[in-house]
Amino acid sequence: MKTRKKAHTGKLELQRLEVGPWPVNCYLVRCPETGQLAVVDPGEDADTILSSVSDVGMVRCILLTHAHPDHVGALEAIRQATAAPVGIHPADAEVFGIDGDWPLLHGMEVIIGRGRLTIAHVPGHTLGSVCLRLNGQAIVGDAIFPGGPGHTDSPEALAQCIVSLGQVVFSWPDGTALYPGHGDSTTVGAERADFERFLAADHPADLCGDVTWR
Repeated sequence: MKTRKKAHTGKLELQRLEVGPWPVNCYLVRCPETGQLAVVDPGEDADTILSSVSDVGMVRCILLTHAHPDHVGALEAIRQATAAPVGIHPADAEVFGIDGDWPLLHGMEVIIGRGRLTIAHVPGHTLGSVCLRLNGQAIVGDAIFPGGPGHTDSPEALAQCIVSLGQVVFSWPDGTALYPGHGDSTTVGAERADFERFLAADHPADLCGDVTWR
């Protein structure tokens, strides 16, 4: 583990753990009143994640923003240690062969102690990418980063990503903090102007991959 940060979100606390060689942001979403928590994107370093959990019996669930290998490397170890059910969008469960326990569907609420997360489906980076909203913040996986969208494998996937970001993420208030799957956070407001300029600009028909708003 390289860094450990906390941000208070009302009834829930959001803790970031950087795990694995990339590194990947694994998040712990904890209810301070009950001690229940969710583990989001256990990419690697199961021992590091479990030591931050302390009481494995308090892990309510394991949630995946998407199922790329760098985000699920420690999934089975965490599942075995905690016996917690795994939530994943059905599209990614099918494509990546992940054995989930229940589907994460758009608009669904996941209860963590006395707090709750709301699921937002944002396909593009993968077909089953989701964001997890909590009290003015969102864990966004690899859907969006400071300065641009997540990697896409085809022009069609990029187009889908842009549409879903526009309809979902950029419908949120500008003050909404966005916590991605790698690197530092940003906000909707910090990205909005560049996103809108990107929408208004002309782009090559084959544009995809690692794209930036500028």
